[in-house]
Amino acid sequence: MATEKASFVDQKADRQVEQKVGSSTEAVEDYAKAIYKFQQREDGPVANSTLVEVLRVSPGAVTAMLKRMDEMGLVSHAPYRGATLTPAGERLAIEVIRHHRLLEAYLSEALGMPWDKIHDEAEVLEHYISEDLEELIAASLGHPSHDPHGDPIPNSELELAEQATRALSQLDPGDAAIFVRVSDADPEMLRYLGDREIAPGDRLEVIERQPFGGPLSVRFGAGEFAIGGRLADAMRVLIVDAERQR
Repeated sequence: MATEKASFVDQKADRQVEQKVGSSTEAVEDYAKAIYKFQQREDGPVANSTLVEVLRVSPGAVTAMLKRMDEMGLVSHAPYRGATLTPAGERLAIEVIRHHRLLEAYLSEALGMPWDKIHDEAEVLEHYISEDLEELIAASLGHPSHDPHGDPIPNSELELAEQATRALSQLDPGDAAIFVRVSDADPEMLRYLGDREIAPGDRLEVIERQPFGGPLSVRFGAGEFAIGGRLADAMRVLIVDAERQR
C-alpha cells in the first residue's frame, strides 16, 4: 500500500509539472530555441541535463516539457538519450530566432538602446510579436542580414545563413582577421567592447599571446587592447588570409 501510495503521489506531481510547463507557448519556444542552438554546435541529441543548466529549470520540468513537445511533433525524445528537433521544431526555433534578432536590431537602430541591454528585452518580446509586425520591423530596417552582435538574421523564408568562423582565442600572433560576431550572453563583455569602440566588422591583428592562459594583445582600429580568455572565446572571427588557416 505504501509503495502504491508513493507511486500515485509521484505520478500526480509529474502531472502537475507537465500541466504547468506544457501549456506555455513561451516555454515551448524557449526549449526549441535552446535545443536548436546546441544542435548547431554538436551532433546528436541534446541532453536533459544541458537544458536544466541553460534554462534554469528542474529535471522534472525538462522531462515533462520534452514529453509534451514530442507529442506535439516538435522533438524526438528518448529517455536518457536527450532530444532532437524535428523539422517542425527546427522551423519553430528559427522563427523565434528571427523575431529575437530583428527585435535586437530594431531596439538598437531605431530606438538607440545600447547593445548590452537589447538581448534581455528581445528575450521577452520575441514571444509576442505577430508576423505582420515582424515584417514591418524588417522592412523599416531595410531587411537587415545581421543583428548588432553580428548574428545572422533568418530571412522571411526562415533560411539561416551561417558562416564558418573561429574563436579569437584560437588565433596566434601575426594572424589577421575580421571580428564578425560576439555572444550576447554577458552584458559586461559587450560593455567592455563598446567602451573601446570595438564592434563586428572591425579588422584586427593578434600581436601577442601571454603564457599560461593569459590574455591576447590585439590591435583594432581604435588601438591595442588586452582580450582575456573568456572574451576571446566569445568573439568569433574570419581569417583575412586563407593561407594562414590551420
